[in-house]
Amino acid sequence: MSGELVRSTVLIVDDHQLVRSGLRLAFDRAEDLVVVGEASSFAEAVEALDQLSPRVLVTDVGLPDGDGIALVRRARKAHPELGIVVLTMYTTDKALFGALESGASAFVGKDAPAHEVVSAARHAAVSPDTFIAPGLAAAIQRRLQAPAPPALSPRELEVLELLVAGYAVAQIGRRLYISESTAKSHVANIYQKLEVGNRAQAVVTAIRLGLVGWNSSGGEAT
Repeated sequence: MSGELVRSTVLIVDDHQLVRSGLRLAFDRAEDLVVVGEASSFAEAVEALDQLSPRVLVTDVGLPDGDGIALVRRARKAHPELGIVVLTMYTTDKALFGALESGASAFVGKDAPAHEVVSAARHAAVSPDTFIAPGLAAAIQRRLQAPAPPALSPRELEVLELLVAGYAVAQIGRRLYISESTAKSHVANIYQKLEVGNRAQAVVTAIRLGLVGWNSSGGEAT
């Protein structure tokens, strides 16, 4: 029939069954949206996207086998017209801009009312290439007003990433094929530029300034 309502299909990705069930219930109440699938992991989400071809992807950031932001990047590249809603407990400016830069269409906190998630999905279905988020204007203003991070050399950034990953100075030297004294000099320069006095302060400051992320590669050097 020509007047029949066209419903946008939705794929829900979250590793918690209760969250998925709650979202499905919210979407079931919407006449213009219909859930066609659920996934609890990165791998399941990739398979479901290919098999179900939903109009909208609603995904959590924390997944047991991968990063939800990485899923957004992959989904955006493979399905340019897909609407993507990022749903997360961590509604920081860093998380918001991470979703924006990955190609998401909307960003919503898990503490938001269900109708806000539904509204975000509606937006994503119609305007997948535009981004909405609560507090976006204020976050942009804060970013514009924030001081520029200190300029670290490429080598200092490598050392900083290893510091964040938990490597000792001697291990950093071996991993980067430099002497321990040179590694110590780089660490001292980093502390000076970041205006910190120890590793813990350097880690927090580096992450806050966006110089490195929590997902920096780590592990013990041998």
